[in-house]
Amino acid sequence: METIHGDLYDYPQYYEIVYGDDWRAELDFLLAALEKHGRPSTKRVFEPACGTGRLLWRLGKKGFEVGGNDLNPKMITYCNQRLARHRLPKSAVVGDMTNFQCEKKVDLIFNMINSFRHLATEEMAVNHLQSVARSLRKGGLYILGLHLTPTVKSPIDGESWSGRRGHLAVLSSLQLKERDLKNRKEAFQMSFEVYKPTEIFRIENEVSFRTYTAEQFSALLAKVPALAVAASYDFAYEIDEPITVDSSTEDVVFILKKKD
Repeated sequence: METIHGDLYDYPQYYEIVYGDDWRAELDFLLAALEKHGRPSTKRVFEPACGTGRLLWRLGKKGFEVGGNDLNPKMITYCNQRLARHRLPKSAVVGDMTNFQCEKKVDLIFNMINSFRHLATEEMAVNHLQSVARSLRKGGLYILGLHLTPTVKSPIDGESWSGRRGHLAVLSSLQLKERDLKNRKEAFQMSFEVYKPTEIFRIENEVSFRTYTAEQFSALLAKVPALAVAASYDFAYEIDEPITVDSSTEDVVFILKKKD
């Protein structure tokens, strides 16, 4: 199988095939969280590191004013083309999730799939949360999903996903290469195996994540006092089943609320 070494985020069409079908549970959870924890008149939403915009356009179709940013221009082009196909404004921009401020205050910011952990340093993470706090209205929500590092059991070393659209299939794999908890770094080999009727090839690169134990994440939040934890959930997205985050927690969705 031919192997291409490159940035997987440069291939939004393959990224969408793998991850695009998992939207329904996340969308239902966002709407339920707004109803339970948010403002009754929510209108504007924003997604940092929006990628292909798989949730943005669906929220736009439900009447929300949507916007997003991403460092990868190819992702932004794909996202805006998708918004335009649904007769929505091309409201995604190339931008850094560590330094942004929405033109108008928003009611909801969300980052559901661990992109937050690409921020390699404490300073970057703090800057991101401060950008979120600047952009939210009082009482607004930041819904943040990420993997924590449990301290009472071994964390996961890999995951895989697959998707198909017509005659095109993509298998994605994420496998641990190195974990350095002292310096709070994980390196993973990430790949797309692409299956077409006339060719098969593999795209791969290395991705890095910053690690967080429950205690380390709590310490980070303490540096941005404008945001407070309103509730926590796991990746089952059951709005009536909040969890208590402890040393065994791995998958968590934090509902952070901007203080009034």
